[in-house]
Amino acid sequence: MLKIRKVENDRDRMSFIKLPWTLYKDDKYWVPPLIFDVRNNLNPKKNPFFKHAEIELFLAELDGKLVGRIAAIKNDNHNKFHNDKTGFFGFFETIDNEDVSDLLLDTACDWCKSRGFDKIVGPVNPSTNDECGLLVDGFDSSPVMLMPYNPAFYANRIESFGFDKEKDLYAYFISSDVINDEKMMAKLERMANLIKKRYNIVTRTLKLKDLENEIRKVEYIYNDAWDMNWGFVPITSEEFDYMGESLKQVVDPNIVFFAEIDGKPAGFSLTLPNINQILKTMNGRILPFGIFKLLMGKNKTDILRVLIMGVRHEYQKKGIDSVFYLETIKEGNRKKVKGAEISWVLEDNYAMRQTAENLGAHIYKTYRIYSKNL
Repeated sequence: MLKIRKVENDRDRMSFIKLPWTLYKDDKYWVPPLIFDVRNNLNPKKNPFFKHAEIELFLAELDGKLVGRIAAIKNDNHNKFHNDKTGFFGFFETIDNEDVSDLLLDTACDWCKSRGFDKIVGPVNPSTNDECGLLVDGFDSSPVMLMPYNPAFYANRIESFGFDKEKDLYAYFISSDVINDEKMMAKLERMANLIKKRYNIVTRTLKLKDLENEIRKVEYIYNDAWDMNWGFVPITSEEFDYMGESLKQVVDPNIVFFAEIDGKPAGFSLTLPNINQILKTMNGRILPFGIFKLLMGKNKTDILRVLIMGVRHEYQKKGIDSVFYLETIKEGNRKKVKGAEISWVLEDNYAMRQTAENLGAHIYKTYRIYSKNL
């Protein structure tokens, strides 16, 4: 017998969180998330996202066995900013059974429709400012940190239910062979130095000892630089603080750069060590020794993720991204990394795509956001 039920207590919530351990037990590419982090992210008392949003969690059971999960999401800040009536789904996991996946998706659709929404978008976990997208191409390697992973059949299940593509998100990879190319690096350095001189740009790295003020600068840049992008939702100060606290233990200040013009923040670039290489050995546990693995291992990872690179509107189209790429590549070469993922990049962000491809990066994974009219 197949049925679905709401998550109503701590035991259910933990079952929701830990279901992937059952579904992915034989998948060599899956990376177990930290249970501690997932619990906090789904906790209304811990995650400030819940101050403007609501999430309902559901579990699917088949003959008494948990076989799937989904979250239905109401994000007031999204709907206020875009002036629409859109609901979301996320945290989607299922066995390879059409009845199960249909029931999960139908439940999320009904939940959103009951709240007056005329469209549902996903997967987002729980918003476009977090992990989002369904992996539809590039299943032959593990995801980097803060990027999702799923079996190939998920796309068929979502599409057969009636969802259509809303937007594709690309992950580019640039290898050390490319970034060690002397001719390319010399050209990039000439360009970056010319741009810095022309616009009086000063770059610096993150000041961890002044993290609170640094986060405010990031907030100032981010909510200006991205506000015209598809899927953008302003991030509140509390959400920035929450993110900053969660990333504090893994950030490497030497690969986080600010660009300043006339003493004012103009842009920033956030690159992180791919701690998924460490998380894969921790099985979701921070205790008893996980925290030491994380702290000691973050400087030994050989893959980076270029997570965010943005410039305020008044300074865009001046080539500041070239300056960020130069500084990041130089530091990556110093660390002797094997390469870096640049993600995610919107399929229609042609300027960013052209820059990445000019550097020798290539698309190696594609993630898809789906939508369905209700």
